[in-house]
Amino acid sequence: MLEIYEQLKKQVAEVEEDVRKAAGGNKAAGTRVRKAMQDIKNTAQGLRVAVLENRGPEQEG
Repeated sequence: MLEIYEQLKKQVAEVEEDVRKAAGGNKAAGTRVRKAMQDIKNTAQGLRVAVLENRGPEQEG
């Protein structure tokens, strides 16, 4: 679970420069940001699932 969280932090840090470029109007950077955000979304979902699995069935709800 912690390794997924670390991966998520790394992905966010790696996209920072492109976010700044996209905010400045760079369309290519915007495309890269959109792809990175999809990857971040998938990683976050993986972390969410790992947290739920860690809780166990008796605590879900």
